[in-house]
Amino acid sequence: MDFEKFEAWVLKDIGINLSAYKSNQLHRRISSLMTRIGVTTADEYIALLKRDLSERQRFLDFITINVSEFFRNPEMFDELSKLMKSEVLKNNKNLRVWSAACSIGAEPYSLAMILDDYAPKSRSYLLATDIDNTIINKAKMGEYSNSEVRNVKKDYMNKYFTLKNDKYFIDNKIKNMVTFKKHDLILDRYENDFDIIVCRNVVIYFNTDIKNEIYKKFSNSLKSGGLLFVGATESIYNYKEYGFEKASTFIYRKL
Repeated sequence: MDFEKFEAWVLKDIGINLSAYKSNQLHRRISSLMTRIGVTTADEYIALLKRDLSERQRFLDFITINVSEFFRNPEMFDELSKLMKSEVLKNNKNLRVWSAACSIGAEPYSLAMILDDYAPKSRSYLLATDIDNTIINKAKMGEYSNSEVRNVKKDYMNKYFTLKNDKYFIDNKIKNMVTFKKHDLILDRYENDFDIIVCRNVVIYFNTDIKNEIYKKFSNSLKSGGLLFVGATESIYNYKEYGFEKASTFIYRKL
């Protein structure tokens, strides 16, 4: 497999910079996917992705790791909730919050429920972004399985979800709090003045240089005192280099 040729084509035609990912891990994943669908060369795979939109989407889903659920790692979300209540919402009820690489929307909707609970009359801006338009459209639908809502507290389930035909539909009030946009963490510019940025279980797939760039950009996009919430396997050991201090486990405060 000529990975250089394939990566160049993906960047040009799909707009994803695969060179930003950890190469060994990425190449294993792509080779595994190619074996499953019965192609062996870069040319064969490129030709398949050009003509077959379902395989193209399968590749995108495989690369962008669209696995998510509401309040993933609940004890860590509890820590964020406490900091939002004790610090972030104390002096300003109208927050700017960004859920980066939001996948199926479970994360930004979790944040919206917390905001509605703690500051129901706020006019907060909750941005949710992902690289994959198809997954953004799924997120906008607000339809979830039992396993995806398993961590939602009972009072939130009763207040914000409707059960129909074994699917859980999120309340329109929560849906309307979130603005979804397509965004590439590597190639696109970042908005500024956020009170909270949540980006979990994504940066771990990138190489060190790209990871450093993303953390710098997150820091620049946060207000002083703003919080960055990362995944359970994504401790930032050199957080001081980006102007952060530790606020809690996996939560960093911009100085």
